[in-house]
Amino acid sequence: MSVPRVDPRADDRIQRALAASHLRGLPAGIIEDLLVGARRHKAFAGDTLRRVGEGERHVELVVNGVVRVHVGAPDGRTLTVRYCRTGALIGVLSLYAEPFVMPVTTQAVADSELVEIRPAVVRRLADRDIRVARALLLELSERAAAFASEIGGSAFSSIRQRIARHLLDLATHRQRGSELIAQVSQQELADAVGTVREVVVRTLREFRHDGILETRRGEIRIVTPDRLLAEAYPQPGNWNTGP
Repeated sequence: MSVPRVDPRADDRIQRALAASHLRGLPAGIIEDLLVGARRHKAFAGDTLRRVGEGERHVELVVNGVVRVHVGAPDGRTLTVRYCRTGALIGVLSLYAEPFVMPVTTQAVADSELVEIRPAVVRRLADRDIRVARALLLELSERAAAFASEIGGSAFSSIRQRIARHLLDLATHRQRGSELIAQVSQQELADAVGTVREVVVRTLREFRHDGILETRRGEIRIVTPDRLLAEAYPQPGNWNTGP
């Protein structure tokens, strides 16, 4: 059975995702060639998309939603290394790593839609078209820089800073007008920053006392984003607002 062709011209959401990705500079004809055999799929909040240790090569474009990329410890704690939003490309590393073994787990934080692009198609086009190869190099360079930065942030920042960063990351994706609301439980927040729930409870209490945020059941409202931003990134200009 043939796989239905993904046509970006027929879907504004896919067009927006492509425009936000490193594929945005490619001609329409090349984009169409890249999407030959591609398929769309949905993931519901909480679904695990790929697990650490798997070996399947993959390239996915996030059309909408949020996908969390995280690593885990033997005791069950997890640490988020990336949140993937509209336009994010996932799995480009798998194209060229020999052998490839999934180093992280990917999970939908919110209901999400992705386009799964055939790895063989991407590699074939990259081999023959320097523009495709350059787009992949830009993506890989950005990921390497972001992961290196995340190592420093995870290793040397305080729990208070890490909590502030993840709240901002989640809230900016689901901004409601002038409101910034992170839809996350205390346990999910603890898992994301690699700590225990009791530490998160204490830190949120401190933020509430300082007038930085308000907590509700299942969500956290950021009252003074500039103050939380200062908590997250003491050095000005370091907040990565990219996808």
